[in-house]
Amino acid sequence: MPDRLRVAVLGCGSVGSQVVRLLDEQADDLAARVGAPVELAGVAVRRLEAPREVEVPDGLLTTDATALVTRDDVDLVIEVIGGIEPARSLILAALESGKSVVTANKALLAEDGPTLFEAAEKVGRDLYYEAAVAGAIPILRPLRESLAGDRVTRVLGIVNGTTNFILDRMDTSGAGFTEALEEAQELGYAEADPTADVEGFDAAAKAAILASLAFHSRVTANDVHREGISDVTAADVASARDMNSVVKLLAICELRDGVGGDDAVSVRVHPAMIPRSHPLASVREAYNAVFVESEAAGQLMFYGPGAGGAPTASAVLGDLVTVARNRLADTRGAGESAYADRAVLPMGETVTRYHVAIDVDDRAGVLASVATAFAEHGVSIQTVRQEGRGADAQLVVVSHESTDAQLAATVETLRGMPAVREVTSVMRVEGVAE
Repeated sequence: MPDRLRVAVLGCGSVGSQVVRLLDEQADDLAARVGAPVELAGVAVRRLEAPREVEVPDGLLTTDATALVTRDDVDLVIEVIGGIEPARSLILAALESGKSVVTANKALLAEDGPTLFEAAEKVGRDLYYEAAVAGAIPILRPLRESLAGDRVTRVLGIVNGTTNFILDRMDTSGAGFTEALEEAQELGYAEADPTADVEGFDAAAKAAILASLAFHSRVTANDVHREGISDVTAADVASARDMNSVVKLLAICELRDGVGGDDAVSVRVHPAMIPRSHPLASVREAYNAVFVESEAAGQLMFYGPGAGGAPTASAVLGDLVTVARNRLADTRGAGESAYADRAVLPMGETVTRYHVAIDVDDRAGVLASVATAFAEHGVSIQTVRQEGRGADAQLVVVSHESTDAQLAATVETLRGMPAVREVTSVMRVEGVAE
């Protein structure tokens, strides 16, 4: 048994710098929890002279990441540089040289997780990634371990703090999307290029990871239906408010009936209206929350800061303690669980509900013709209300559950009707019992 464990850190940005800080400040506690001292062996960076949030001890910075992760005196590797390459090559090099790995790299796991898991399995080492989905919120370990004896049926989450902040501002202040985005950027919640967040790419990667764990099947980011929030308008948010609902960007992972009655996986990310009575509706600002439904445990919710250097570093260090203990005991934790191998449903077969706002001519028979368009595609109407008169007449229709393909076809039919001037808003509705 080694008398100490040495850790290599890849990246020293907002998360990496906090990992380095915590390794130093909590050294005694970490040693007690692990069973041996945990020492920093080196920190790989792109530029030695770049400013950093913490001071790295002399001699530990290097630009040769490959040499660092393959050194004989390194036992564990923490990867927090993000992106696909060189992260993938470095993680594989670390595993192939016998290191256990902790990563926060959601994009890589969602794109090529199986390759990494297979490499870890081959050498009998750990690959842990709690920080990849929701910052400090412990959600992956409960799915992988605490609920291992249960059957998870649905995971519904707010997993991107930037979009939640924007939608929250639109709801509470009446701001438009552009105005709320600019505020998020001023406060540091949104990047100068916010595309990954506002167009749903970040949330889609996290949804793929959640679905893979919850349903024991391989799900990649390419399997996730993705829509962002850039088309959400102040009118959409106001309409939700009229229904006593809020608009949230949701990651939705659920089991549905597939071909032949077998379970299939539905995974999607899109804005949706949810009632204010739903637990996720109260998630404000840049916070994250994940709502889990299972057969035995029922409904569970995990809530907290979903990003930021220190919260994410907290999750990284939690994984580090686990893999370090396993290393001392010469064992490994749970690896990939993909035994169920469930198919992923295309979005058109996913069952959902729609809220549709339609500008119409204010004349007799319009409501009947709109109802007929829904009926022709097999979509049942739950509620309908008319607002305004004359040139300002609008119908707001909320459907019962139907397949997304049926609902999309209904909207296309509405857009071609002479009495319909414009379909001004189409948004899915979640969290309401049928």
